[in-house]
Amino acid sequence: MKNQLRIIGGNWKRRTLPFASIDGLRPTPDRVRETLFNWLMWDIQNAQVLDLCSGSGALGFEALSRGAAKVVMIEPNPTQAKVLKDNIQLLKAENCQLHVATAQQTLKKLNSSFDVVFLDPPYSLDLWQELAELADPMIANHAYIYVEADRDLAQLTLPPTWQKIKETKAGMVRAGLYQKVS
Repeated sequence: MKNQLRIIGGNWKRRTLPFASIDGLRPTPDRVRETLFNWLMWDIQNAQVLDLCSGSGALGFEALSRGAAKVVMIEPNPTQAKVLKDNIQLLKAENCQLHVATAQQTLKKLNSSFDVVFLDPPYSLDLWQELAELADPMIANHAYIYVEADRDLAQLTLPPTWQKIKETKAGMVRAGLYQKVS
């Protein structure tokens, strides 16, 4: 397990963390992550964050590093979940909660409201619409939702209350920042 990601800003800037070698596990590229957190610069502080498909944990750990009040991570793969758990302990991130289950299973049990949501499922599973619909009731009004995909974002079926406010592209990665408005 020699895969590593680098936290790019905040308290843990330049810190590297390992992640497991698992098919389809691809951390959000540094360039995209930097753009995302520039967009969220004033909104990540003290935010309640939901990382729907944590994978490497790049987005969740970056949010914690930059002052999020709490991050809820969801990771169904037991191998990667163990790595996330070890990284949470290593960083002493007591405000990070890890659910080892699918996003669908976890969302049915969560009873929280979130200010920032990361929707970045494994591309091959095509879960954007399903997870968006399940998570939507937990997303606060005016909250931000980051969506990452391998296709044009206009091809995704997302809730009509999610308005795209920013978009970027890096290689195959398409990323957008949405805001929920009622």
